[in-house]
Amino acid sequence: MSTPQAMNADDAAAIPADGVGGGAKKGGRKKLIIIIAAVALVLLAAGGAAYAMGFLNKLTGGKEASATITPGGIDLPEMVANLNAGNRRTSFVRIKARLELANKADEPAVTAAAAKIQDLFQTYLRDMRPEELRGSAGTYRLREELLARVNIAIAPARATDILFIELLVQ
Repeated sequence: MSTPQAMNADDAAAIPADGVGGGAKKGGRKKLIIIIAAVALVLLAAGGAAYAMGFLNKLTGGKEASATITPGGIDLPEMVANLNAGNRRTSFVRIKARLELANKADEPAVTAAAAKIQDLFQTYLRDMRPEELRGSAGTYRLREELLARVNIAIAPARATDILFIELLVQ
């Protein structure tokens, strides 16, 4: 038989009153690690969102990103049109677009036809239903239809593409 050894005061303090080993310290460490990881994740997400929105450029004194103007392009004025919603609630579309031209020399002719282009856009948009503008297929169809109408209006000049700067359906 072995004899129990004498227990000093430090050993007695290490044993919890319920007699179970030191499980409370491990659980506390795990919780602390999880909390620290969660806080770090939230800070990283907030920093990423601030960077994406351009807040960090403003704080650090950096220049904001600006779109480069490509040769042969014309910005069209912002257009708002009501959509053909039938008997349902009224829907609107707001569009800011840029025409890309095949030849930079055609810019004055296209600028002169801007009112005609805007009228064609408004007429076409008022005949569309909100469902027709949903998704990437709706945006592609809208782009193709508007491009065909623009090319008819500005002939013999030719637009190669329409870039939607803003397209909001509400």
